[in-house]
Amino acid sequence: MALTDNHNSPTVSSPRPPARPPVYLIGAGPGDPELLTLKAYKAIKQAEVVLYDNLVSEPIRALFPATAELIYVGKQRHRHQLSQGDIEAQLVAFAQTGKRVVRVKGGDPLVFGRGSEELLALAKQGIDAEVIAGITAANGCGSSSEIPLTHRGLAQGCTFVTGHGRNEQPIDWSFLAAANHTLVFYMGLNALPQIRQQLCQHGMAANTPVALVENGCRPQQRLIHTSLEQMAHDALRAQLQSPTLIYVGAVTELPLQLAQLRAQAASNPSQFATLAKESA
Repeated sequence: MALTDNHNSPTVSSPRPPARPPVYLIGAGPGDPELLTLKAYKAIKQAEVVLYDNLVSEPIRALFPATAELIYVGKQRHRHQLSQGDIEAQLVAFAQTGKRVVRVKGGDPLVFGRGSEELLALAKQGIDAEVIAGITAANGCGSSSEIPLTHRGLAQGCTFVTGHGRNEQPIDWSFLAAANHTLVFYMGLNALPQIRQQLCQHGMAANTPVALVENGCRPQQRLIHTSLEQMAHDALRAQLQSPTLIYVGAVTELPLQLAQLRAQAASNPSQFATLAKESA
């Protein structure tokens, strides 16, 4: 009599491939490595491939792992290492290898950083990505220069504007000139005459205070106080270079007021000590 095995044959399952790590789009902030977030630092230190921009400072580049493949994809005026499409293609290609890929950008990836375009490109290929926020230049350079973005009685809001977009939607200069906002122009150093012309033409006073911050949050930072009328001339005279942020509005005079108060305190410390006791 033949014996029949009624047990089901064991099922052999093939091991699942390891989960592909997400691509991290990292904001490196305005340049000071101490302003880098802990999350950004950890992601950078674990990276196997790093694609980085021109505005990522040397001290932050020094944090890149020695074993990582480093790829410079920076853009300067009229000097693009790669097109945006090429950068997105490289991100996709490296991510598909299963390596830990990070894309490091100056400032914040989603503030004039084209990070959203890279998120879309990765998502279209089924690749997970995560944005790690960075301190955008307007905040970082403003703080390092003691320029507030808002101040009661002076500015009830703040507007960030790109200064060199050739294919952008038209700028609403009427709104910018009339709004009680601090205006911060990114990438506008070479457009200062046009910015002055448009704001004045739409009603902003020519003597409106302006501050120009070159290399904000870095040891070589320079701050120049000027006016809407004079800013292009003063930038040329000071030979300012990119990156330079342009702050427009009454808040830009606060550093001057602070310097005056500090000078008064230094010249007459006893008077300020008496005032401190009286107010205690």
